[in-house]
Amino acid sequence: MMGKKFFTYILLAVMATSCGEYQEVLKSKDLDFKFGKAVEYYEAGEYNKAYPIFDELITLYRGTEKAQEVYFYYANTLYLQKDYILAGYHFKNFYKTFPQNEQADQAAYLTAYCYYLEAPTHSLDQAYTFKAINELQLFINTHPGSDKIDLCNEYMEDLRGRLELKSYEIAKQYYKTRKYKAAMTAFTTTLSEYPDTPYREEAMYLKAKAAFKLAENSVAELQEERFIEANTALNDLEEIYPESEYLPELRKLTK
Repeated sequence: MMGKKFFTYILLAVMATSCGEYQEVLKSKDLDFKFGKAVEYYEAGEYNKAYPIFDELITLYRGTEKAQEVYFYYANTLYLQKDYILAGYHFKNFYKTFPQNEQADQAAYLTAYCYYLEAPTHSLDQAYTFKAINELQLFINTHPGSDKIDLCNEYMEDLRGRLELKSYEIAKQYYKTRKYKAAMTAFTTTLSEYPDTPYREEAMYLKAKAAFKLAENSVAELQEERFIEANTALNDLEEIYPESEYLPELRKLTK
């Protein structure tokens, strides 16, 4: 019991000393000292301590040669704390403001990578997915000799796959909720934008089935036109997938 109390006392004493030292760093007027300590915290993985110091030093070093180094550390600290939106913003600002800096290319890559990391799964809003694709494509276009091109292409493929699945699932949801006209439009969009999608056969089947369902539930004066459209969708499926397992079911719906 005494051993535990002693250990707790030592731990609290160390914490108090550490907090006192950190407060001294924050209050110091010696910029080089503060920068050195911020780098120490950064390299030790104590990003929550390094961040406010770099944040202050950005202003204090403005207009000096040290400013660029401080700013890159600042952006990296945000990145390592997984604040990808803010880190991406500052990496982009860094390479646009200091294009000749030796870290500019790395900042350009990290801008794109931060947006990629922030991009959500396919079931969520895809605004950052499109931003990530744009940033990755920009990096590929402006850094054709980079050793990170293959990585960027992999990220692009992943993001496009998410958009493809999102598009397909939206169309399926319209079909499941019996919004057949909207489903047909959505499946058409998926097939047009992602012609090589692995969901192509099923998408064509569901588009055709939605067309037949729409025709069956239409008023008499619209049925003939809509059955023609449904038969066209069936023929499109049969032309590309003549052995499709979906064809017998669809053929029973023809009129």
